[in-house]
Amino acid sequence: MKNCSICKQDYDENDERSEYAQAGEWLAGEVWQDAGELCVLCLENRARLVMMYCPDYNS
Repeated sequence: MKNCSICKQDYDENDERSEYAQAGEWLAGEVWQDAGELCVLCLENRARLVMMYCPDYNS
């Protein structure tokens, strides 16, 4: 179990990833440099927010 750096909840890093979580993983590695530190929910939320508010990454 790991601890999410955003929401501080414990999570299993081997949990199944949705498409949004996979997009969030890419953003974590390429944009925010916090890959491996976020739970699935925070990864999904980040991806959704970027799709809505950051047109530079939404193509």
